[in-house]
Order: sequence, then C-alpha cells, then structure tokens
Amino acid sequence: MATLPRAAAAAAPSPAAALLPLPRAAPLLAGRAAARSAARRLRARGTRAPPLAAARRGWGGVSPRAVLDLPRRREAAEKPAQKAADLNEILSERGACGVGFVANLKNEPSFNIVRDALVALGCMEHRGGCGADNDSGDGSGLMSGIPWDLFNDWAKKQGLAPLDRTNTGVGMVFLPQDENSMEEAKAVVAKVFTDEGLEVLGWRTVPFNVSVVGRYAKETMPNIQQIFVKVAKEDNADDIERELYICRKLIERATKSASWADELYFCSLSSRTIVYKGMLRSEILGQFYLDLQNELYKSPFAIYHRRYSTNTSPRWPLAQPMRLLGHNGEINTIQGNLNWMRSREATLQSPVWRGREHEIRPFGDPKASDSANLDSTAELLLRSGRSPAEAMMILVPEAYKNHPTLSIKYPEVIDFYDYYKGQMEAWDGPALLLFSDGRTVGACLDRNGLRPARYWRTSDDFVYVASEVGVIPMDESKVVMKGRLGPGMMITVDLQTGQVLENTEVKKSVASANPYGSWLQQSTRSIKPVNFQSSVAMDNETVLRHQQAFGYSSEDVQMVIETMASQGKEPTFCMGDDIPLAVLSQKPHMLFDYFKQRFAQVTNPAIDPLREGLVMSLEVNIGKRRNILEVGPENADQVTLSSPVLNEGELESLLNDSKLKPKVLSTYFDIRKGLDGSLDKAIKVLCDEADAAVRNGSQLLVLSDRSEALEPTRPAIPILLAVGAIHQHLIQNGLRMSASIVADTAQCFSTHQFACLIGYGASAICPYLALETCRQWRLSNKTVNLMRNGKMPTVTIEQAQRNFIKAVKSGLLKILSKMGISLLSSYCGAQIFEIYGLGQEVVDLAFCGSVSKIGGLTLDELGRETLSFWVKAFSEDTAKRLENFGFIQSRPGGEYHANNPEMSKLLHKAVREKSDNAYTVYQQHLASRPVNVLRDLLELKSDRAPIPIGKVEPATSIVERFCTGGMSLGAISRETHEAIAIAMNRIGGKSNSGEGDVEDGYSPTLPHLKGLQNGDTATSAIKQVMMVALELAQLVQSSMLGVLGNLVFQKRTRVDGGFRSGLDVLMAAAMGADEYGFGSVAMIATGCVMARICHTNNCPVGVASQREELRARFPGVPGDLVNYFLFVAEEVRATLAQLGFEKLDDIIGRTDILKAKHVSLAKTQHIDLKYLLSSAGLPKWSSSQIRSQDVHSNGPVLDETILADPDISDAIENEKEVSKTFQIYNVDRAVCGRVAGVIAKKYGDTGFAGQLNITFTGSAGQSFGCFLTPGMNIRLVGEANDYVGKGMAGGELVVVPVEKTGFVPEDAAIVFVRGKTGERFAVRNSLGQAVVEGTGDHCCEYMTGGCVVVLGKVGRNVAAGMTGGLAYILDEDDTLVPKVNKEIVKMQRVNAPAGQMQLKGLIEAYVEKTGSEKGATILREWEAYLPLFWQLVPPSEEDSPEACAEFERVLAKQATTVQSAK
Repeated sequence: MATLPRAAAAAAPSPAAALLPLPRAAPLLAGRAAARSAARRLRARGTRAPPLAAARRGWGGVSPRAVLDLPRRREAAEKPAQKAADLNEILSERGACGVGFVANLKNEPSFNIVRDALVALGCMEHRGGCGADNDSGDGSGLMSGIPWDLFNDWAKKQGLAPLDRTNTGVGMVFLPQDENSMEEAKAVVAKVFTDEGLEVLGWRTVPFNVSVVGRYAKETMPNIQQIFVKVAKEDNADDIERELYICRKLIERATKSASWADELYFCSLSSRTIVYKGMLRSEILGQFYLDLQNELYKSPFAIYHRRYSTNTSPRWPLAQPMRLLGHNGEINTIQGNLNWMRSREATLQSPVWRGREHEIRPFGDPKASDSANLDSTAELLLRSGRSPAEAMMILVPEAYKNHPTLSIKYPEVIDFYDYYKGQMEAWDGPALLLFSDGRTVGACLDRNGLRPARYWRTSDDFVYVASEVGVIPMDESKVVMKGRLGPGMMITVDLQTGQVLENTEVKKSVASANPYGSWLQQSTRSIKPVNFQSSVAMDNETVLRHQQAFGYSSEDVQMVIETMASQGKEPTFCMGDDIPLAVLSQKPHMLFDYFKQRFAQVTNPAIDPLREGLVMSLEVNIGKRRNILEVGPENADQVTLSSPVLNEGELESLLNDSKLKPKVLSTYFDIRKGLDGSLDKAIKVLCDEADAAVRNGSQLLVLSDRSEALEPTRPAIPILLAVGAIHQHLIQNGLRMSASIVADTAQCFSTHQFACLIGYGASAICPYLALETCRQWRLSNKTVNLMRNGKMPTVTIEQAQRNFIKAVKSGLLKILSKMGISLLSSYCGAQIFEIYGLGQEVVDLAFCGSVSKIGGLTLDELGRETLSFWVKAFSEDTAKRLENFGFIQSRPGGEYHANNPEMSKLLHKAVREKSDNAYTVYQQHLASRPVNVLRDLLELKSDRAPIPIGKVEPATSIVERFCTGGMSLGAISRETHEAIAIAMNRIGGKSNSGEGDVEDGYSPTLPHLKGLQNGDTATSAIKQVMMVALELAQLVQSSMLGVLGNLVFQKRTRVDGGFRSGLDVLMAAAMGADEYGFGSVAMIATGCVMARICHTNNCPVGVASQREELRARFPGVPGDLVNYFLFVAEEVRATLAQLGFEKLDDIIGRTDILKAKHVSLAKTQHIDLKYLLSSAGLPKWSSSQIRSQDVHSNGPVLDETILADPDISDAIENEKEVSKTFQIYNVDRAVCGRVAGVIAKKYGDTGFAGQLNITFTGSAGQSFGCFLTPGMNIRLVGEANDYVGKGMAGGELVVVPVEKTGFVPEDAAIVFVRGKTGERFAVRNSLGQAVVEGTGDHCCEYMTGGCVVVLGKVGRNVAAGMTGGLAYILDEDDTLVPKVNKEIVKMQRVNAPAGQMQLKGLIEAYVEKTGSEKGATILREWEAYLPLFWQLVPPSEEDSPEACAEFERVLAKQATTVQSAK
C-alpha cells in the first residue's frame, strides 16, 4: 500500500489524501489535511492538565500532552601550518533531531514566544536521545534575542548602569568545573577583551536548578556564566558583531594550550542573540535555566532544538542551537568539507576584516560536531558580509539541474548555484537547518528533502516552523498560511520589516544581487565530449606487459573490465568478500585494496541513484578556486566536466587549455640504488615539483604513469599514493585551492579504485590502460566470433569504451548514494574510507586524517609489494597470459577463500550425520587455514586451571545467544528462509527471516521443505530491543563501545563477521559481545555447495534461487542447522572449561584473555593489535542480566487506550460494528498499528467481518493509520505528520480539516486535502486508491498497482520506477510534462470511457468523504476539466480498459482470433 517512505523521507508530510472505500482486501489512502482546533482537554486518557499558573512555574517539567492541552492565551506581542581533518576526531559526531522556531513579524519581544518555544520543544522529546541513566539528554537548547529587560534588572541589582543595547555584547560561556581553572579562564577571557579595547562590564552567574539534571550530565556539567562587554570603538551593528567574533577567535587561540582548553566554550557571543543549551532533555531545559521561567525574558523570536546523537557520547557544547544554526540531520561529507576549509585559509580575504583575517583562523575544528563546523562556516560567511539566506544557498544548494520551475521562471537562481558550484563544495547530507542572526530568522531543507519541516503563519503576525505539526496549541481560525518545506526549499522572516519570503522569493532576491550569468558566460568553459579512439594504441604483447606491470589479473580483465565494456554496468558477484585482508594476504595487492569505503551512519538512508538521480551529479570543476569572500567574474574562470571519467581525447582537451597552464608530473620511482627509501624519496620530489608548478601559476596538475616504454628499474608509484601525497602537501602549504589534480593512469579500472582516487583529491581520472583493454577485447577474435554467432550483444569499439565509462559512472553514483551524498564534488577529498594495513608513516604522508587502527606496511614494504607486480612484466619466463590470483572465485593455487568447497563438504558431513568426529575434522580445517581475519592473529589464554566440562553452562543456554542475519527473499529461496527461521526457533535463538507455521509435519506453502516437526514455526524471533548492533567484517572490537558512556553496559551488543566456529564466538565474547550473528555459514549448513552463482538465479541446490524446479532440489532440513549450532555451542563449552570459566558471562569483555599470536606475515610485521586488545572496562551487570532486561517501554500508548475500550474489544472479539472518537496529539505515533495487529492475529489479513469506525481529532504523530487491515475505517479531523497510511493492507483512511480554518485549504502546502502531500507520495503503492490535491517530488515512485488521482500541482520526477497501476494528474497550467519521469510510463489524455468513469467515480467518492470544494468544482465543470487530466500508464496497464480507448474492439478481435484458432 501507499507509504510515505523511509525515515529519511521524513520530509514527506502526511498525505493530503482522501482514502476511499475499497473492496474488502484493498487498502485505500486518502486524506485531507487539516488544522487542529485550539486547546482541547485530554479525553480517554485519564490525564489531567495542570493549571496554567502551575505550568508557568516550570514549563520544562510539564508533559507534552498536558502542555498541548493548556488554553492558549496570546498576549499583545511583546596562518599556521594547515593539517587535514582527522577522521578519528570527527567520526560519529552526528545526529537526527527535532527543531523549530517561533517569530513575531512586528519584532516585538514577548515572554510568550519563549514559552511557546519551550512547549514545542517539550513535544519533540521523542526526537531526541537519552542517556543510560534515562535522565541525561543528548542535548536541547534555545536561541533567542537578548532579553535586555532581564539583564537590566540584574544590572540594576548589581549597581550597574543600564546596558546600552546597541553597543553591548553578551557571552553565554561554559567554563571549567574546577574553580581555579575557571578563574584562570575568566582572566584570559577578560584580558583578550581588554586588549581589544572592549570594556568588561561584569560576569553574571546563570541561575539554574541542578536537581533536574541527569547523573551523566551532572558529572560533566560546566560552570555557566554570562559576560557583558561594551564595544565602544564600533558604531555599525555588523562591525560590532565582527569585533565580538574576532574576540572569540582570539580567546580560542589564547587558551589553546591550557589544560582546561576543552572546557571553555562560548555558546554565543553577540549583541543580538543568545543561546541557552545543555546536555538536557527537552522538557528539562526550562526547569534547569531559571531565566527561561522569568517573565522578564522577552524575545521577538526563538529557535529551539532537541538533539539525537546517534553514535557518540553527548557533550554540553554539542547541544544545539549553535551560534547561528539549529541542524537536524548529518553532514556526510564533513571530513572533506573541513579539509577544503583548511585549504582556503591562505586565500580568504575581505575588506571588512581590515587585514585581520589571520586572527580568525582556523575555520574548522575536527573535534567539534558536523553541525558545529557547518555553523562555523556559515558564521564566517555571515560575518564577512553575506546574508544568512545567501550563506545557506552557498553551503546547502538545492538540486537545481533539470528543474523546470527554476529554468523557466528563475534562471538567475540557476546562475547563482552554477557560479558557487566551483567555489564551495556542498555540505552534503540530510539537513533541516534553522538559522538566525537576530535580524532574520529562517529555515531551509537539503536537496533530497530528507527531514520534515512544516510552517504556518497566523493573523496576529506570528510565524512558526517545526519538524512536526501539532507541537504548539493553535487557534486554527487565526492560521492564514500553511506550508511545508520541500527538497531544497527555504523560508525567511525579516524581523525588521515583517516580511515573510517563501523559497523562490528568497532565492531570487539573493541571486539578483550580481550578474552571475554574465560572469559564467565570460569565464566558464566546458569540455565537450570527444569521440573514443576507434583503434588500438598498443599491440597485444605491449598491452599484456602493461597489465602485468600495473597489477591486473585475468579476473580483473575478464570479469570486471570486459563485463563493463559489454554490458555497461558493474559486474555482480556473490557470497561476499571472504578472502584475507590485503595486509594479511600472501598474494600481492594493489594499494586500493587496503581501503574500505565507509557508508552513512544510522540516521539517513541511501539515496536512490536509479529513480532519484535528478538530485545527484557527477559534475566537477577544474581550475583555481579563488577567494570565496569576494565576488567577481574571475571566480568563474574554471572548466566544467560532466563527469570525472575522461577518455584520452578529453584529457588532451584539458591539456590544451592555456588558462589552466597544465603541468604533467611523471609518477615513477627509481630503484637502481636499491629499493629502501626510493619510494619515499620519489614522493618528496613529486611533491616539490607539484609545489613549484602551482606557485608558478599552474591550475592543473596531471599525475601520469603513461610511458612510451616501461623500464625494469623505474616502477610506477601507486597512483593513489601519489594523488594523496600531493593533495596533502598542497593542503599543508596553503596551495590546494590553486590547482586541481587529474590522474592519467593505468592503475585504475574498478569503481572502487575511481572512488579512492576521487576521495583522496583527484578531480578526474583518465584510465588509459582500461580503455585500451576495452579496445583490445572488442577487436579480439574471440569477441568477434561471439558477437557474430549471436552469443554476445554486438557493440562497436567506441561503444565498448562508452559502456565501460557508463558502468564506472553508475558505480560512482551507487557509492555516493550509499554514503548519503548527492554530489561528486562534495565526495572529492572527503576521505570517506577506513584503512586496514597501512602504517602511520604512509597515512601521514598521503592519507592524513584517515583511520588506520591496526598499523601495517611501511613505505618500503609498500614499494616492495608494488615491485612484485612490476617485475612480472620483465621476467624471462613471463607468462603469455595474465595470472589468475583467485581474488573473486576460489581456485586451486589462488587466494584462500573462507567459504570454500572443502569447508562446506566437511560441514555438511558433520551436521547431516550429527557426527562429533566429523565436526572435529571441520574444526581442524578451520584451525589450519591461512591467516584470514584479524582475530586469526589472536589466541585465548587464561591463568586459571581447567575445570570439568560438566560445570560449564549447557549448550542450550549458549545457543540462545545465536542469531542469523537478515536475508531478503529475493536473495535466497523461501525454503532456505523458512529452514533457518524454524531452526532458530527450535533452539531459542533469533532469526531475521521467515513466516508461517507447520501442521502435521508439513508446510502447505513450502512443499519442498523437509524434516519438519509439529509445532515448528517460521516466524522471525528477532525482537527489536534497544541494542547496539554491529556488522563487523573483520571483528572490530566491540568492547571499545564502552566509550558511549555506559550505553553498552546496559544494552546488549550483537556482532557478526564471518563467524564459523565456537572460537569465533569466544573471541567476540572476550571483546564484549553478548550475541553472535551467523550469516553465510547458516546457508552452507542448510545445503549450500558453494557454487558461487547465487546472483544468476541458477543455484543447483535451490538455496539461492527462485526457480521452482531448482527449489525442489533443496536438500536442507532445519535439523541440520540445529546440529551445527549445537556443535558450535559444545565447542564453546569445551574451550570455556579449558580456560577455567563456567559460563560465557564470565569472559564477556575480558580482553585480558586475548593474546597476540606470534605469526609471521608475508608482507609486514608492523601490525598493531592494541586497538583490539584494549578494554573499556567491564559492565556492572552481567551479560545475562543485560539480555534479560524487560523490553523498553515508550510509556502510555494511544492504541492501548483504544484496545482497552470495552466496545472496541467486544467488536474485535465478536466481529461487530462500533464507532468511537479519540483525541490525538503529535506524540501519539503509529496509532492503529497495534489495533490492526490484534485483528490480523485473530482473523488474518481479510477474515475480520466486523467494522471499527474510529475518528480522531487533533494532530496525529508519525505513521498514523499504519498497517490497517480490512474492517478498519479511520478518520482524522485535524492534521498529521509523516508516513500516514504506511503499510496499509486494507481498510479506509480519511483525513479532513477542522471547521472554520482561517485560510483557504487549497492554498496550504502540507497535509490538507486541498493542499499537497510530501515527497514520495504513494511510493510502492500496490493496491490502494488515493485522491490528493497536490504532491511533492517523486509521486508514485515504484508504484506497482492501485490508482492515484492528483487534483493539483506535483513536484519533480513523477512516476519514477512505476511499473503498475494508473495515475491521473490535473494539469491546469500546462507544467506537468517536464516533471514526469518517462523512463517507463507514457502520458496520455483520459480517452478510454472506463478510465473516465474510474476518475470521475473516485472524485465523487472523495468529495462525499471530504467535502472538497476543489473536487466539487471539477465535478460541476466535468467537461471543461476532463481534457486537463493526464493519465500515466506503465506498459503493464496499456491494454487495460481504463487505459485503452479501443479496449472493446481489441477484446473482440482477440476473441475472434481465439475462435478461428479452434
């Protein structure tokens, strides 16, 4: 059913849709959004709202429901050496949060505004995180105008003169806890102000209530004071703000070396704004800061923020808002953004700084969060003279390419974005940003719309923005405007003029300030596509020698390059990466293999590069990036590339661009005087050459390993090492912005290799040997014959190269999308990799800032490995074909694969015969394998005496800790799914697959599944208890998670990563794991024979196939997997007994029993295992106690109230009809989901004969009406948040507005039936019928059935991936055509009589349900409106009566044909 999609699509508001009645099993999505009535008393909850006076005494402590229920009373408004950012420092400082603002358009300060902000903040507690003490928050805060009345009252009591509001700056300061350190810090702060000519008026201790602070927060709580300074030497308000900014930077410098430096933090220092924040839950903020309860605290606006820190311990300074921004989301390109900002430090200049630019450096802090660094960069632009809106447009640009509205109506906005595209890489990732400089308040959303944002305006001149609707009690009759921020959209409020600007108004105003279009025309060049070479450039022998020298294997050529050349897409393999890490392997590896791509963290999903590619771009700019603080035509003097992958002709075009002054640098090193030191020397020479070239004006450095003749004593420097080293050298010397780096290399042919080069600084790559390999392959006799015989699609030599580059580009988009990055320009230099197996000297030289936890190869060892490839091209006995290293497929003499045929045979014998001896042989096979993963370098040792095995906990207890990984039904067969699920249920473990039950030893849905027992159930036993779940490909130490501030000490930790034996379980336990996940080995135990053709759907034993005839061969039975896990558990028991421990609890977290083995590795002896062996301490609770905790409760749930109603329960039990009404609030999430579950559990999906008619009034939280089943008719009078109707399987859902709204619903742009739904409306709809009056982007995405009617405007990319169902869209202004993705669907007018009847019938039902005026108008003027509708038809519907105007004639013709055939 139609779903408003995944968490990151939270930008999609609830559907402004009406769900119409359907036949029993058909779900329906519908709704009309609405404003909710003001101030209702809680009903059906037994919750009593407190008196208003009592609530005002402590706004933070009132429950969200109680606060929302209060009567609303609106009063009259009142140059050092630069260094790359270190991933170790910035890793994980990200979050997903709740944010919003309240602003008065008359700029009149009022305590009510602060009160409203605290109320709204309290209603977003569910969007924040909480510590293990259940009291310390991840952070909450409030930014406002400076409360001068409050501070003047304080000044009067202190005997001070009234504060000069024009020239007084106020600092909100976190100071060190230690009293002596605090006094030292205050002295330094005061001295800096005094030296700058500012007068320190006094310090104020901020009053607070420490009793409400959680234990963890209290332990780290700073001293909190405010400092007041007079800036007498400046008169201009902007100059005053700049002076305060300089002072803060000088203070940071002056205290950098102090022992308490990290404890001194300015939340704000301004003459306009102030920030109150802390490591507090949202409802505590107002209780903690007593100022926020004081009615003298008045402000014309307030920004509020609740932080959810996904991967790190919260800290007081990391709470938000920051000094300018409140950020909900995460910046996935943060390391690259920091590196580029550091690179800019030498070039950033502006007259407004009066020559003091050097005093405000550095421009980023790797130890701060991504939000803090984005805030810092925005603040720099702001203090340099940019407006807040302009700064946001520069840093977080929208997806402006192929944007019909912008290109037609606002071309100047496109010019603005194109101009800055070459100046500033986007800070990319999901982001809702609220911002204020005290004069303007605004909000903007990232280019994908991956965070929700709603706004509304009232007749009494207030504007609100929030992550959710329903967070503030609202008199709907006063609401004159409602809207939602879609992808890339912005809204600003000018507090001085009272003007509200929506999206294009803001952007047009900013973009019109300069003639960006003229500048681009004058200076920006594009490299036009150049034809591919039509003949080979080398003979076969020369190509072979190059391939050997540069590290190619026969697998690389045949399975990677040739596949890409013939098919235009990346090759697909299976069974995962089960070969040894490159550093552990005995085979030589290219440098790229030591790098593992990191992917997006927790809070945001991957982007869809196939169907939502309009938000992504591979464009890059080549040339000098000048001073971004100045604006002029010279900044546009660059070359634009449509992609980073160049052919030889396009590289030549770049080399011929005289403005770039390109310099080609040869990347070889000389070993004639010996290998040791030669690579290091060559890199230093290369960096010096690059340095000199850039200082002499070169804007393009081409690093090339192209040579007319290869020389035995001059091997090529690994191109990734060369690129990284020059990139880092130029950063450190302040030259990086002056030139681009392009790699002209033979060493790059796979997508991962391209990604590595770009990630470490290359703007473009010409893979000349890979292209030559494509040409040679196409002209080979074998290929020619295969094409001639029709066994391979025919491609030309040019098409082969084009296909290869197409595959690389698609692969790059896929990599970007998995990281949540849209723009290659932001990925460039972002270093989003972890390194496994390179020593610190290599990292410091070329990959500074990247994580390399285990150390590894030195430069000389890396040179030796490089040489091992090179010599293959010059040996007298050089083979006439490339070597097969066996990295992809297991083969005799090739690389070792952990999942190999011998292993699977031994395991099958053990589990099928239930033979201890056979399992012992299996164990011996694993013990004798080559070093494969990091844990193979460790062993278990104990100083305890062995104990009898009878004293060790039983195997039945141990197996309950075992889990199997989530595997999609498309990846493996249903039989494999169910066999695994049944086995795990038998042993009490957890599976992440399977459904259904078994009776009489037979499953009617799975006739091929054998070995069943009565009572077997295939229902997944995974319970989503709060836990830290890690996928550890190489078992990175889980005990290190203790740094999460005791989180792990109360939450279970589950790990996996190639587990195959009891020894693996014990290693993981010693590192801190409570539960143990098994992946591939579980499939092997059920019958997999390691054919390694899973991806072809041809699995010979039906384990990984959907083909019925192959599934019939499935050999596995659940008992085999049970036997395997019992064997593993017995192995664990035996080892525990040998170590002297009675139970797993006794060793969990005991890294002291792990010892490094003395293993001689082929490549290096510099592996450092301290990271794996260090301990974060032992938990207070045992693992069993942690695992046996009661499931975390979310408190009172509305569904429980509904189910407790005797009439409802009677109707469900006895299949009756009942009608009920309930009040609903934004904190009520997933309402009706549990009710639907109770019905489905008792009656199945379609068996319920009763009917529940439930009406809700108010503002519904996320996922309202989710998982509805037939017989549930749900109506909401009010408004709703994201995901309305998620996962519906039937029933009816109607959303309508309250009566007497203060605005025309057609004008709203959120959830009202006469407004718009959000992004991705009806995504994956398979059966539902929906009518709405407007949608955001990506409407009907991946739709497979049903019918959607849209009576208004839609966003871009309509019907992407739509393979079934029909859509009818009203196009009154002739703007729809460019918005439709026509890759699959075709557009046609509604000509078929059946289609016209379907459309009219749906609108009639819709009007009856919702009273829609727009729908009624259409029906009254049907003949005029019908020609304005477009029908979107996928191929599967072309012959349906609704889409085929001549359906009857076609049907008659088909009948005649059938009759004549008889």
